[in-house]
Amino acid sequence: MIIYILISVAAGVSVVVARTINSNLANRIGTFQGTFFNYVVGLIFSGIFLMVSREALGMSAVTLKSIPWWAYLGGATGVVVVVLSNYITPKISAFYLTLLLFLGQLLVGIVIDYFTLEKVSVGKLIGGLLVLGGLTYNLMIDKRQEIQVASEEEKI
Repeated sequence: MIIYILISVAAGVSVVVARTINSNLANRIGTFQGTFFNYVVGLIFSGIFLMVSREALGMSAVTLKSIPWWAYLGGATGVVVVVLSNYITPKISAFYLTLLLFLGQLLVGIVIDYFTLEKVSVGKLIGGLLVLGGLTYNLMIDKRQEIQVASEEEKI
């Protein structure tokens, strides 16, 4: 079990690192160009990983046709995620961005659970509200500190 927790933490770390790297690239060459190169490099590495894993790529037309059309939208959704991240990452702190992304994921997870499993987890709702409350409280403290620093600088 501990290995899965460590892998999950590593995946979370990689998301924050990738988001930061992609945002820096987008700042230098443009949001959509940065997204394009992100996916080109990702395609190259996916090909390398596929070859190294020795997993078979052979998929028949029957197999491809049996997959619902919406299952192919993961790549398009990924492009939207990278474009939005490239745009917003330089504008807010990594801490707040990570919390806000988590809240969005939690909300969509609850909605998907409701429509697919026809149930809502009260614990997840309460957890999400607690995170939202903590985020709001932290934002208020940060804003208060900014006002204090600004007023102290005016006195000087």
